[in-house]
Amino acid sequence: MSSKGGTALSRRNYRLASDTDKPKVTGIVNEKLLSDYLHHVFPASSKQGPASAAYRKTLTFQDLGAHLEKLLAEDNIEGCLGPSTVVLDHSSGFEGLLFVDDDLLGVIGHSNFSSIRATTCAYKGKWVYEVLISSQGLMQIGWCTLNCRFNQEEGVGDTPDSYAYDGNRVRKWNVTTTNYGKSWAAGDIVSCLIDLDEGTITFCLNGQSLGVAFSNIKTGPGVAYFPAISLSFKESVAFNFGSRPLRYPYYFYACYLPLQSPPTTDLINANRLLGYLKTVLSTSIDTQEEKLVERDSGTWQIQGDPTILVTLAHIFNHFAPLMCKVYLVEDVLMNFLLSILEGGGSVEEHPLIQQLLDLFWLLMEDHEVSECLKQLMMSLLRAYRFSPIIPDLGFQIHYLRLTTAILRHEKSRKYLITFDVLRSVVFFYIKTPLRVKEAGLEELILTTWWPTRFDKEKDTREETAEERLRRRAYERGCHRLKKRIEVVEELQVQILRLMLNNKDKGTGEASRYIFLNKFRKFLQENASNRGNPTVLCPPEYMVCFIHRLITAIRSYWDEGKRKSPGSISSEDAYVPPQLFYNGKVDYFDLQRLGGLLSHLKKTLKDDLAAKANIIIDPAEIQASSMDDLDEDEETGAAQRPSGAVAMGGALARPSWLSSPTLGRANRFLSTAAVSLMTPRRPLAPPEKVKVRTLAVEQRTEEDIEGSHGNDGLLLGRPLDEPDQPITEKSLLEILDGVVMMYNLSVHQQLGKMVVVSDDVHEYAVALKDTEEKIARCPSRRLDILEELQKSQKVFAEKLNHLSRRLAWINATIYSKEKMLDVYWLLRVCIRTIEHSDSTDSLFAFMPEFYLNVAMNSYSALKNYFSPSNCMEELPGYEETLTQLAAILAKHFADPRIVGTDIKDSLMQALASYVCYPQSLRAVEKIPEDQRMAMMRNLLAPYEQRPWAQTNWILVRLWRGCGFGYRYTRLPHLLKTKPEDANLPSLQKPCPSLLLQRHMAELLCQDKDMAASFLNSVLNQLNWAFSEFIGMIQEIQQAAERPERNFVDTRQLKVCATCFDLSVSLLRVLEMTITLVPEIFLDWTRPSAELLLRRLAQLLNQVLNRVTAERNLFDRVVNLRLPGLESVDHYPILVAVSGILVRILVDSDKQGISRAASVLLSDPCFQLRSIQYLLGEGDAGAASADHKHFSLHTYTDYISTEEEQKVEQMLTFLTEESKQAAASTAPTSEDDLCPICYAHSISAIFKPCSHKSCKACINQHLMNNKDCFFCKATITGVDDYTKPASS
Repeated sequence: MSSKGGTALSRRNYRLASDTDKPKVTGIVNEKLLSDYLHHVFPASSKQGPASAAYRKTLTFQDLGAHLEKLLAEDNIEGCLGPSTVVLDHSSGFEGLLFVDDDLLGVIGHSNFSSIRATTCAYKGKWVYEVLISSQGLMQIGWCTLNCRFNQEEGVGDTPDSYAYDGNRVRKWNVTTTNYGKSWAAGDIVSCLIDLDEGTITFCLNGQSLGVAFSNIKTGPGVAYFPAISLSFKESVAFNFGSRPLRYPYYFYACYLPLQSPPTTDLINANRLLGYLKTVLSTSIDTQEEKLVERDSGTWQIQGDPTILVTLAHIFNHFAPLMCKVYLVEDVLMNFLLSILEGGGSVEEHPLIQQLLDLFWLLMEDHEVSECLKQLMMSLLRAYRFSPIIPDLGFQIHYLRLTTAILRHEKSRKYLITFDVLRSVVFFYIKTPLRVKEAGLEELILTTWWPTRFDKEKDTREETAEERLRRRAYERGCHRLKKRIEVVEELQVQILRLMLNNKDKGTGEASRYIFLNKFRKFLQENASNRGNPTVLCPPEYMVCFIHRLITAIRSYWDEGKRKSPGSISSEDAYVPPQLFYNGKVDYFDLQRLGGLLSHLKKTLKDDLAAKANIIIDPAEIQASSMDDLDEDEETGAAQRPSGAVAMGGALARPSWLSSPTLGRANRFLSTAAVSLMTPRRPLAPPEKVKVRTLAVEQRTEEDIEGSHGNDGLLLGRPLDEPDQPITEKSLLEILDGVVMMYNLSVHQQLGKMVVVSDDVHEYAVALKDTEEKIARCPSRRLDILEELQKSQKVFAEKLNHLSRRLAWINATIYSKEKMLDVYWLLRVCIRTIEHSDSTDSLFAFMPEFYLNVAMNSYSALKNYFSPSNCMEELPGYEETLTQLAAILAKHFADPRIVGTDIKDSLMQALASYVCYPQSLRAVEKIPEDQRMAMMRNLLAPYEQRPWAQTNWILVRLWRGCGFGYRYTRLPHLLKTKPEDANLPSLQKPCPSLLLQRHMAELLCQDKDMAASFLNSVLNQLNWAFSEFIGMIQEIQQAAERPERNFVDTRQLKVCATCFDLSVSLLRVLEMTITLVPEIFLDWTRPSAELLLRRLAQLLNQVLNRVTAERNLFDRVVNLRLPGLESVDHYPILVAVSGILVRILVDSDKQGISRAASVLLSDPCFQLRSIQYLLGEGDAGAASADHKHFSLHTYTDYISTEEEQKVEQMLTFLTEESKQAAASTAPTSEDDLCPICYAHSISAIFKPCSHKSCKACINQHLMNNKDCFFCKATITGVDDYTKPASS
């Protein structure tokens, strides 16, 4: 074909036969039969009138070109101004910060409220354009004039000559706002119609009119309306002004026309040529009978018949250039291919699509077939993504079947995997309908149900016959829905299985290796841009993608197991540790357990050589060190964008779903002079080791799978790692990527979707409460009854809607099969961690996300999938629980792990683990040496480490054994709104006697550890309680000021935290003194007396502050400030009571005597504080409106035996204090300790002979060996007794 200006790509030079060449051509039929065939394929148009066979001109291949030109030459719009190709005005028609895609049709907001308009306006007639909603947030879509001026606060609809529809708030806007339309959701299509003859604006949602929104709009000379939108941060849409067929075409809207005229001539020609092609497919030539025979086009195959091939070449000579245009591909080609599959049956039963694709690659230029396939796939992506949900999911199934059929063609599949768009996960997503009625869920799930009893054990036992019928009917509806969704999921898995095919090597590299490299790039983009949500794959897409990928991986894995029985099954899958350190897999900049990769290579190079036979090039270590030093400077200089680039240049961005049109964004629009975006950090080059390593894009099958002694991805097997084939190495890397995907966003999304179940629970509770109120409502109060009945109706309608929506979510996200996928991933992580742990120091190379996924997947199984699916029913559940417990117990204090965040996560996971009976029993099942090591780590001093979580773990191990410590919620909080019952802090007490015994053994055997641990606990208690007292003083002062003051909520939270820490530290002291009382009471131990004196001092301080009448603590508690709910007398006083009872009542005689003498000798001791516990303080001090605290009032929390022990302690201390007062002789000032002036001198130092009390010198010697007075080094301390006076 000749080019029209510029250089045209040459078409394939098919030699078309002419009459003069006829004797030389073999296979061409005779002249009459050829003429009949060509006239049958290319009939004359109706305008020329029908021609009988006798009078029509003989047609040969020599005449066919001219005949076709004549047929295609057979067969502009007022009311519109602007370019014929309508796009978004990226040069001047915008306000704020925006990302605009390369086709100038997709836009993403990147500031508070950005606005943009189109390049074309309408001044008369009827016009329509469509907007594909990619996110359902705050947007205003409509029309505006050129005079409209927008800013960051006012957008389309906020000015006089602009009109907008807002489906987020369900309103219409024109300066003022009123209710209008329905709420939109991601995946909906909004049609914007303007009738400038009648002066009306109307909007449609998914083809359904929402009614006239505005009438009598301003029209006339000088008035023209542009399509326009205003959208908030991260919101995204795609426009269709007519460059593609409208989803709801213009005839659907009663003669409304798209702003961009369709390519009518090309459309007519494309349909004609397609008609000719269909005729060729349905006609065969019987050379023996010399006649044309009709045949089933579905069975047509390329068989090398020259007559048919030359005919097809003539057709494609005109058809191929048209198939590079998106409108024609979507309107003509895609609909034709879809029609082939309409007959039903499996995709394999329709081989015609494979034959057609062979024909495309044979008769079209490579650049033409590539562009055609690209546009076809993009059209399928859009069609699938924006198809409405109907009960049988027919639209989704239709498009997925065609996608599967196309990907079954090997050459097309490999091109499309290479092509950027197929990295999108659109095809693996099943969107959740927000409007259950339009999705047909009311017909599919006729009966709704929700729990009416909220104790799981009672649900099935106490439900009525009517409730049972409703529940079973609802479950049947859910099952029907699940079966329909499974059809879609099976097609999605088929697509992935085609992409993971590693046997299709007929046309170059197998599909799996192309997919693997693209998949790794996808992970890299999502891992490197976590701070920039606009470039990330949406998490809801990731959730669906990961489940389909797991299914596809496991099917290929088990197929390999059947072919190679020596390998392991997918049930025992794991990722070998070699992948983490041999440099074959790029983990980008993701954190390793031992820190930066460059640091690990430098410090562990000898271990790598000894254990894995991997040698690190010294030059590489030096280069990586220099890179670390220069990294900030280099990246800063390389990434600093200029103002010009920010205004009109191109910032590369991945083609993910933030891009509504699935194209690349190459324009970042900003009304500011410079970009406010920080571009993504450039990707680091792959690490170099002496083994051959390549960039992701350069890797081949041999680099991944290995051959002839080359281990590929598994290079550097540790000596302890079993030499057993696992599976195909490419599957191991994909599995590694699946674990990374879960960590990136899947877990976050699983937690987010639980909100629907929570809503059902809240509305069910509200409905039940309302029904109870109706039952109690007096018959005479009809007004109240009417309001209650209205509320009842609203709650019931909402529950009907939510229960159907929940059925969809349970089927797509929380089904039993999805739960098994997450459970499988948990077990993969556990086995991977165990194998990596066996490499000793090389464990530091493991990426942190493996530990994160192990913890998070367990949390998801426990908190997100229940109660619809029971975790206890999972295969091997108890064993898995024990394995995870062993990992948490070992690694929360593992010196090989250096990251603060991952250490905190491990500690929090272990703290949560010990709160639940089943998981606590799992901890008790791990080997004894591991249990002892865990307890030893927990008993390390509370300094320079996150001790609060450690203390929480010890408290949970004790809760249920302490004095008055059997409660789940504090007594004064019982009447408040119940909190989330799944919170670890609200679990019923489940103490571990086994772990308590281990703790006692360790503290008994290691005296130094016991002393350092308890001193650190006492130090932290002193700090926490002092901080708490200081804060409540500030709170009290703010509350007493006459002006209105608001106490900072953060300050209240910190204050409550300090109080909770004080209580938990007291409980750990109670636990220690109960299990190992000799630490305090056996004074043959070097630090026992000091510890007891410090303990007595702190207990007296706490008691005095809390029990003084009308004191600071009382006043703040009585304020009942939000945020200080946990601050009350009960928790702290019963903790102190437990300690005192243990040392003053439950000890032996000598211990009691020592404890009493130390307590009474403390200057802060007040008997009144002990009397306060039983309500025996100064009765006159308590006002009538203030109820006096007493342990006697907590009969549900304090046992009779515990009360009796407190009474016994009070009696004992009363007598002891009387005797002490009577026997204590006046002490002169010279006999008092010169340091504290509270105790008598009782110790003399060696060699300097200076003196003090034992408490002061013992505490001093903990940190310093120098004398108080002369700074001489103290070598010993002896008891000192004052000599008798002469």
